[in-house]
Amino acid sequence: MHGILAFIKRLTSMSFQALHHRFIDWTKPDTATSLLVGTLTDLARSKTELVAENALLRQQLIILSRHVKRPVFKKSDRMLLVLLARAVRTWKQALFIIQPETLLRWHRQGFQLYWKYKSRTASAKPKISAEIVALIKDMAKDNRLWGAERIRGELLKLGLRVCKRTIQKYMRQVHPARPRGQNWKTFLHTHAEQIWACDFLPVTDLLFRSLYAFFIIELHSRRVIHVGVTRSPTDAWTAQRQIWGGLRSDCADESHRDSHNSLFRPARECHL
Repeated sequence: MHGILAFIKRLTSMSFQALHHRFIDWTKPDTATSLLVGTLTDLARSKTELVAENALLRQQLIILSRHVKRPVFKKSDRMLLVLLARAVRTWKQALFIIQPETLLRWHRQGFQLYWKYKSRTASAKPKISAEIVALIKDMAKDNRLWGAERIRGELLKLGLRVCKRTIQKYMRQVHPARPRGQNWKTFLHTHAEQIWACDFLPVTDLLFRSLYAFFIIELHSRRVIHVGVTRSPTDAWTAQRQIWGGLRSDCADESHRDSHNSLFRPARECHL
């Protein structure tokens, strides 16, 4: 009888202690949300999300149980936390030992590793021997007119299969690149008087309607050759603007003012 009373007394004491701790937890202020509000919110969440959030919290507790001042995250820990956070809608509120920015950084690093693995070569091509490299160079040196395809064909006759790009790489070592000619800037400076530039300029009128202004300018003098405006530019309309721009430029000369000049009539009839 004495043992039963002692057991009941101990059970009652443990129950009161549990209720006391639970009451303290309920009334303890929290910066994010209280336990009661969080519990009520959980009632509207799906079971799958709750299970994922519990696994996320459990994994963080496992890391904290290592009794280290600053938790050391293994690669498996980072991967598991990232995967679990994807299944939890309120994953930011479920993080306690790491910052959301840290988890996002791990997520980006995982994507980088994934695409690095995805973009790697399917199979490492075996390196060709030094004898084959010397043979390619000798063929390129002795036969200046042979290209990579011709050398590749000659190697196939000998039973040697070499990629065309590999042959080109070793051919460049034998045939140095020719010096480049004039650059684009020099070309424009030299032929600026014979070059026109044209483009569309979108504008809006007072009634907020879209218009497209087509203009042609002379590159050397920056002189506007022609301007045309339309609401719906088409290929035919653009070609016609270019033709009229060329005719107006020719007619701007003193010797070609007459629009009925027989020199321009055949060209004009051909264009129109």
